[in-house]
Amino acid sequence: METTENDSKSNKFNSTIDTVTGLVKAIPVYNDAIQPAAKEIGKSLTTVSKAINVALAPISVLIWGYEKISVFINQRLVEKLRHIPEDNIVTPDPSVVGPALEALRFSGNNEILRELYANLIATSMDKATILNAHPGFVEIIKNMTADEALILKLFINDPLIPLVDIKINIRNRKGEVDYLNNYSNIGKDARCQYEDLCPEYINNLCRLGLLHIPAGRSLTDPKAYDVLINREDFLELKTKFESEETEITCVDKYIQLTDFGSQFIKACIIDKDMSS
Repeated sequence: METTENDSKSNKFNSTIDTVTGLVKAIPVYNDAIQPAAKEIGKSLTTVSKAINVALAPISVLIWGYEKISVFINQRLVEKLRHIPEDNIVTPDPSVVGPALEALRFSGNNEILRELYANLIATSMDKATILNAHPGFVEIIKNMTADEALILKLFINDPLIPLVDIKINIRNRKGEVDYLNNYSNIGKDARCQYEDLCPEYINNLCRLGLLHIPAGRSLTDPKAYDVLINREDFLELKTKFESEETEITCVDKYIQLTDFGSQFIKACIIDKDMSS
């Protein structure tokens, strides 16, 4: 009976060993099954990583260092302040020049925006214009695109620029649908790179407090809007939507500089060497 009991224990032990051994042997098979997928995921991640590195590689070139900023600023300040009497050139306010120099690290590669910073610094170094150099202008430039800077140049000579809101009127229901707000010739006149984004540019410049669209007001000369309603894309829109059921109508408006925007243009947009 003792032998039988021992045999039983031995059989259970051997059975357990066999089971464990079987599981251990099965593990490599399971790994082999998932390895191809894991390898593919690894390859995919490697590919994505390489693509990201390639995409980010130019950034290191675009971000300016101190030496590059110093060379640019020294050259541009000499040009912008060359007509200013030496006694009028003063040490700039650190709250203006410090953030401006820091911002140039990330905007120095953009020819249009870097000129705005250079103009601001030059303005802050001239006794005659130092009060125009508001410290908040650095943050405004940081929130602008190059196209928006080009748009502001239009307001140097044109204080009021016509805009219209385009609507689709439903004749029978006597209702209307907004189609496009702030339609204008501004993007074309400013030679914006992305002319179609002009309505969004206008919204942003208003948000920054530089421009303002007076509610419910329009220019007194109705001919001022002829340039808009005779644009090719507007005429195409009329052809597309006008029918017995619908018609295209416009709400005349205009956009103008705010006082803050006027100060910004004097400090940052107008070239200092041209205004001296």
